Amino acid sequence: MYFESHDGTRIAYEDYGRGGEGAPIVLVAGAMLPAEMWEYQIPYLVERGHRCVAVDRRGHGRSDRPSTGYDIDTTADDLAALLDHLDLTGVVLVGHSTGGAEVARYLARHGEGRVARVAFVSSTLPFMKQTDDNPGGVPEAVLDGLLAAVRADRPKWLARQTQLYFTTHLGSDVSPEQMDVTYRQCLSTSPWATLRMQEACFHADSREDLRGIGVPTLTVHGDADFSAPAELTGRRTAELLPGGTYVEYEGAGHGLYVSHADRLNADLLKFAAG
Repeated sequence: MYFESHDGTRIAYEDYGRGGEGAPIVLVAGAMLPAEMWEYQIPYLVERGHRCVAVDRRGHGRSDRPSTGYDIDTTADDLAALLDHLDLTGVVLVGHSTGGAEVARYLARHGEGRVARVAFVSSTLPFMKQTDDNPGGVPEAVLDGLLAAVRADRPKWLARQTQLYFTTHLGSDVSPEQMDVTYRQCLSTSPWATLRMQEACFHADSREDLRGIGVPTLTVHGDADFSAPAELTGRRTAELLPGGTYVEYEGAGHGLYVSHADRLNADLLKFAAG
């Protein structure tokens, strides 16, 4: 299924479990990942009474691949267009990685009228970049090196991170076949979108966005997350959401939605039920 966003971009989404008695859950994937990343969450949640909607960000999956719009404001507006298109209310928004920044920016730009609860999973919040007022952040030279690696050999760059992504070196039970699926999902994303979304993720300052959130929140992070280290992201996010719930998974990496799917699913179900 598709909807047309605010600038005419045609964006794909999946919609399961209409008529369920539970709150509708909208799942926002991380950068480079399509809606299929949620394959271990959607059946579990739908079979327990929730409607689940998952979206392919512009440049990802089956969505259009425009040359513009790969910034957090625009992708947050795409999310707003989806919620308006489906006229969803009482929504539980779940954002993984960069999707968490998009969810936070959506709330800042469009308010909480349609949203009941928010879950941030391995999110790159609140601010990755090192600045004078964020001295613990990542130096911009690291981003420059990342972009250079993507431009030089994108498949190699993706492949080299797979083990760390799922923490198989720490004993996570993720098969080589599953790792290959995720690798190919990321590789299917537009090379242009890959570059632009890495930049957007790095530069997105969501600190004020988080301070303004008034709905209940759940923050889930792995203590071995290489892509978004917990001390830089998850724990700082929790500090900016003092009324929220913070859960840290031991031995989990950025791909905990696969490696720790059973635990995440249970946590999301409990949170969605209030």
